[in-house]
Amino acid sequence: MTDRIWTAALIVIGDEILSGRTQDKNIAQLASWLNVQGIRLGEVRVVADREEAIVEAVNILRARNDYVFTTGGIGPTHDDITVDSIAAALGVPVIVHPKARAILEAYYETRGGLTDARLRMARVPEGGDLIENRMSGAPGIRIANIFIMAGVPHIAAAMLDSLTGTLEGGLPVVSATLGCWVGESEVADILRDVERAHDGVAIGSYPFFREGRTGANFVVRATDPGMVDACIADLVERLRAEGREPVTGGI
Repeated sequence: MTDRIWTAALIVIGDEILSGRTQDKNIAQLASWLNVQGIRLGEVRVVADREEAIVEAVNILRARNDYVFTTGGIGPTHDDITVDSIAAALGVPVIVHPKARAILEAYYETRGGLTDARLRMARVPEGGDLIENRMSGAPGIRIANIFIMAGVPHIAAAMLDSLTGTLEGGLPVVSATLGCWVGESEVADILRDVERAHDGVAIGSYPFFREGRTGANFVVRATDPGMVDACIADLVERLRAEGREPVTGGI
């Protein structure tokens, strides 16, 4: 473990996401998984099923992050172009990975056999390794600092599970939540002063309107649980000094 901050980016690939027909669920699950690995999700891009868009996003994000994850576009159809696009970004050819082919042959042996379309899911950028997929057989791909995963959330989750503990990262972020029936603008100065008083701590403010009342939840994050506890205690004290009663755990 190290104090160095490791970062990752996610590229969500698919016209169906941009059209609104499909709602992405992978951002939240990847962010949560990365946090446990001690890696921060720093940015997310959603791009269309166009090679030039994928190539541009991959090359920009892999240069400024420790890791890049992609979701979507690795299925058996003609518009699944993620593998070809990432190979183009890296300047390598696409090959049929022998182990991936063997996995798919075994998986489809009693499911109609390995057709040409299904064989597309064994294609990888040359030099890539496989990410195990216990859900549907078709593996993900790991090449350089890029992780190519399925867009279907439960399959992406299975791929992340197989990667658990295999990436180098730092200290995981811990958090605590405090709620208060108050408009966030009314306590903006308190939040700013508390955050400044606790170096290494970040405070997120999330307003809401419920039961005809305005409130907000404040999430305190840091890599040191002691720092989080100290910041929460300070925030509680300052809110009470202003006549506000905070709710531990949030509202």
